Amino acid sequence: MRTAETVLGIIRERGTRGVPLEDVYRQLFNSALYLTAYGNLSANAGALTPGATVETVDGMSQAKIQAIIDALRQERYRWTPVRRIYIEKPHSTKKRPLGIPSWSDKLLQEVIRLILEAYYEPQFSKLSHGFRPNRGCRTALTEIYHKWNGTVWFIEGDISACFDSLDHTVILSILRENIHDNRFLRLVENLLKAGYLEQWDYHRTLSGVPQGGVVSPILSNIYLDRFDQYVEHTLIPAYTRGAKRKANPVYRMVANARARALRRHAEAETRALQQARQRLPSMLSDDPDYRRLRYLRYADDFLLGFAGPHAEAEAIKEAVGRYLRESLKLDLSETKTLITHGRTEFARFLGYDIGTMQQDTKHTDGRRSINGVITLRVPKRVIQQACAAHQRGGKAVHRPELLEDDPYTIVATYTAKYTGLLEYYRMAHNLHTFSQVKWVMETSLAKTLAAKFRMSVAAVYRRYSARYQGRRVLKVEVPRAGKPPLVAWWGTRDYVRRTPQRLEDNPGVIRFRGNELVKRLLADVCEHCGSPDQVEVHHLRHLKDVKQRGPRERSWWALQMATRRRKTLVLCHRCHLETHAGRLQPRTRVAGEPDASKGARPVRRGADGKVPAAT
Repeated sequence: MRTAETVLGIIRERGTRGVPLEDVYRQLFNSALYLTAYGNLSANAGALTPGATVETVDGMSQAKIQAIIDALRQERYRWTPVRRIYIEKPHSTKKRPLGIPSWSDKLLQEVIRLILEAYYEPQFSKLSHGFRPNRGCRTALTEIYHKWNGTVWFIEGDISACFDSLDHTVILSILRENIHDNRFLRLVENLLKAGYLEQWDYHRTLSGVPQGGVVSPILSNIYLDRFDQYVEHTLIPAYTRGAKRKANPVYRMVANARARALRRHAEAETRALQQARQRLPSMLSDDPDYRRLRYLRYADDFLLGFAGPHAEAEAIKEAVGRYLRESLKLDLSETKTLITHGRTEFARFLGYDIGTMQQDTKHTDGRRSINGVITLRVPKRVIQQACAAHQRGGKAVHRPELLEDDPYTIVATYTAKYTGLLEYYRMAHNLHTFSQVKWVMETSLAKTLAAKFRMSVAAVYRRYSARYQGRRVLKVEVPRAGKPPLVAWWGTRDYVRRTPQRLEDNPGVIRFRGNELVKRLLADVCEHCGSPDQVEVHHLRHLKDVKQRGPRERSWWALQMATRRRKTLVLCHRCHLETHAGRLQPRTRVAGEPDASKGARPVRRGADGKVPAAT
């Protein structure tokens, strides 16, 4: 049987050459792909969240993989309707629908995703950055920063209810062009039409892909790649012309007058002409023979940058809307699709404010150095919302929900939230505005610790204050016997902007990493009793669930998971049931047998329960 790396490598090579993919359905019989999929999904937060059935990743076994393969061989695999819930939508009163598939469906969807990604990833446009390997928000923003200089108009695009509106007929027709396997296409079609359960009432899915589905991001990228190709090969060539702008004759006239005044040593006239020259553009901003159109997409949000008149920017917006409506049966959101003037306003994309800088008095080496350069900025709303989460009535307050935690956890929680926000906006020119967030969060942190220990804020600083690179910070240290202490810091982050590094033309590469959990499952031995019968994996959602504090005695299996810092145990079916019942007890090892609790592989026992003698 071929390994997953070999199978996906062959598929990727065919995608690179643009050769149609045939006999795909047979690849779904390869158990190595399911083990790779399991390794990818097992650590996900939603792996233990049930869908329409009670099945989750807990209890995963090779037998489940074989059952899926057997059903596929006989073409009797049936997708389960997803369970639909609603989650809060950022900056909106509306809620986003989220579909949760059952575990077997997630596993099979991940295998399909691996196959589709291996084939289509080499063919995707370089202008797409969402849900792709080695690409993301940072690469998208970096490309805008380095390649969009001189942009006059930003066209912010948002597809209305994109994931819910993808037309099934269009998806299947796109797949059918390159995938010549009716069984595989029928499996994908049945997935799209599986429906969903809302309040346990069944609803049909006539369009769209479920948000939360494992295969949904790659299907949406395959769908929207048609739009990428239209913009890249039709729209951009139509609105791009001219090597560079023509020189401004007025600027040249003033520059010549300044040169003549300088030769006459007329200092006052020279200074006046120099100031007049600095107020003029050196190139014609309305050159009719110069146009530039740039484009970038992240998931269902896209941004167009145009150097040209406003009337043509409107025409571009109309052409985009018409193509989406007529070819892909999608609609632009009227309220979110905006045309923004880059020098006077900011476009909002991926959480950043994006504009074009204009400052005639900023000089480097005697030249105006920032005019037309892209600026990335932290929106004011981000700062306000980050502060408001730790304020009440405009004043920083303590967080009551953290009062039961220890000081180390409290400081680590504040630091993690602040660091995550700060690091995302490291490319912003106005990164210094985070000083306000730091002050509010530090005050809230000090008040939380003060409320926990019933002391003043000044006493908190006396107890936890420390010095880090010459500045005052907060430090909580937890000593450990025989180990380095645990240390949580607050205030060690600076406000040094990280200039985006230029991207190299490096297409996303599928990388495979050895997965220790898969190797343990393939060993096919219970890590408790050594039995090879019905081996499956016991999963925990959080390791903290077995780190009980206080005098209550922990069960043997919880102690093993906490000691080895693992959220999984490979057990036989009987031991797994005992674990869920809380009755699993340590077994007595035979002399010479390795200790499974310390990470050694348990040995197989004979029918009499004894370890066979070495041969």
